[in-house]
Amino acid sequence: MEPLSDSTVLTLSGLCMVGLLLVLLLRRRRPRGRPVVIDGSNVMHWNGEVASLTTVKEVIARLQAEGYAPGIIFDANAGYKLADHYLDDRHFAKLLNLPTDRVLVVPKGQPADPTILAAARDMGGQVVTNDRFRDWAEQFPEVRETGHLMRGGYRDGVLWLEGA
Repeated sequence: MEPLSDSTVLTLSGLCMVGLLLVLLLRRRRPRGRPVVIDGSNVMHWNGEVASLTTVKEVIARLQAEGYAPGIIFDANAGYKLADHYLDDRHFAKLLNLPTDRVLVVPKGQPADPTILAAARDMGGQVVTNDRFRDWAEQFPEVRETGHLMRGGYRDGVLWLEGA
């Protein structure tokens, strides 16, 4: 067998490097679709007085079907409202069939609102909520812009989402 020329070795090592970079890029969890942040603690009350994870799942499915890449943020007490005990990011991610990096439960004593608004701003996305965030409008003026807050709910048992 003949030894490989220097140019062949360089070409092969270049191809290996390109292949390695491609594998690393494919492994990154970059969601496909338009970014949207769901106010989980708000949405879980959309279909009646009692908090329901079914409502949240339905909203996620609808958003995904419409080409959105949803992330969701909950208040620290959301687990207590749904399951009578604390649920962290991992638990919610499993229950919602989402990657853990797309779910956040804010720490106890911290309001979720500024985290939701900052995440939407950072990603250039909308917020799914019926909250108007009036207390945060000075810090996050985009909440006053038409279409930034995607409202929703149920009419006659059917989910509706404004702008989706």
